[in-house]
Amino acid sequence: MSEYDVIVVGGGNAGFSVAHAAAQRGRRVLLLEKGDAASAGGNSYYTAGATRMVHDGLEDLRSLIEPDERHERAEVPPYSVEDFLGDLEKVTEGRGDKELAQVVASESRATVQWLHDLGLRYRLMYERQAYERPDGSYLFWGGLHVGNVDGGVGLIADHTRVARELGVEVRYAAPVTGLLADKGTVVGVRVGDEEIRAESVVLACGGFESDPVWRKEFLGDGWENAKVRGTPYNTGDLLRAALEIGAARGGDWSSCHSVQWDASFPDNESNRELTNRLTRQSYPLGIIVNREGRRFLDEGADFRNYTYAKYGKVILEQPGSVAYQVFDAELRPMLRAEEYEMAGIVPIEASTLEELAQGMGVPVDEFVQTVSDFNASIDTSKPLDPTIKDGRRADVVPPKSNWASAIDTAPYYAYPVTCGITFTFGGLKGDTHGRVLDESGTPIAGLFACGEMLGGLFSGNYPGGSGLTAGMVIGRRAGTLA
Repeated sequence: MSEYDVIVVGGGNAGFSVAHAAAQRGRRVLLLEKGDAASAGGNSYYTAGATRMVHDGLEDLRSLIEPDERHERAEVPPYSVEDFLGDLEKVTEGRGDKELAQVVASESRATVQWLHDLGLRYRLMYERQAYERPDGSYLFWGGLHVGNVDGGVGLIADHTRVARELGVEVRYAAPVTGLLADKGTVVGVRVGDEEIRAESVVLACGGFESDPVWRKEFLGDGWENAKVRGTPYNTGDLLRAALEIGAARGGDWSSCHSVQWDASFPDNESNRELTNRLTRQSYPLGIIVNREGRRFLDEGADFRNYTYAKYGKVILEQPGSVAYQVFDAELRPMLRAEEYEMAGIVPIEASTLEELAQGMGVPVDEFVQTVSDFNASIDTSKPLDPTIKDGRRADVVPPKSNWASAIDTAPYYAYPVTCGITFTFGGLKGDTHGRVLDESGTPIAGLFACGEMLGGLFSGNYPGGSGLTAGMVIGRRAGTLA
């Protein structure tokens, strides 16, 4: 029987944040990771590292970010606590936990600073969150500006190095199979036949998105067919274990983070080499049609940061759970190179719209009519400007509210997309320190949760980059208390 002060279950961004904070207090910390060393890192490994945080603009960020000659030509609008809270309120339609949101937003800047001071590296995300203007300057948009150097791969590498420097014991290939409880207090975990005891157990091992049975049960029919973007290990095992000892469910168990995901690449699930590059997130520039050749959503409803995490669900609901992002020769150079120019991805390309429809396998007449109606409805009095919500509208059904450009210049391109699930929004009910609560709202002694395991912050949708932020903020809080 082994004994520690704090056991952290899960080696992603949230779990490591717990471990760092606890170790800084002199606690004996054991981090248990389900994957082996070659498959560790949870969903965090698969992210782009985007981190939504409060700041006062570029000068405020300079102490956090890596040097870049483009900084002198960059405009980075300030992002306030009120902005962060407003974005959370908007995308969740007011269904999120207000107290949790307040903590995540108000402590985001200080928490990123803390991690930076420990040794994590950050940069401005030029290729994802800014467009180069004709004069060579850059304007950042959508409230999301900072990310980890080398994305999620760099994030986990940095976290792992810092944990070792702080004396955290990291054990790989150590799936936790149960919680140890004594008279209502959690006193440790079970790993196979081994019982490991500690004063506090912190669950940071994700939701249930990798379990098709639970997806169907809680998200609904069809979700068993979604592609798992990230780790295959988030099967809800510790959610079940916590519920069995009396923990209450928290947040929205009926919705999740899901995106438009490559539908043609043969290895399009849990791909550790390509990670986030199988997303297709330049869709606000073009149009999306289903297998019937029809548009079915507003591609320009808002900046990508505020729509991408809910449009995967809409794709799943289309015939065959497949759709096609369509662009022409004028738009093609504006697409994200990291996602649309990667090796092994070959778009459907054609010199006419009719040929493109044939290549997609959609009804030719229906598709050509869709594009014709769309092109004819565009408000051309407003110039295209992807750095702002430009109001360049296509007045069709459904409308395109911004960034409408005619699809009329050959060659034409189509990218097949399906639904890629990232993480589930429902989890355990907890307070703002990550203490897990029972049905009466009373903390379960010795048990904490953070990251994707802690429900309540998101519902229906999600503002880009806020998941990593929530994991590090509440993870730090839990590690300070555990």
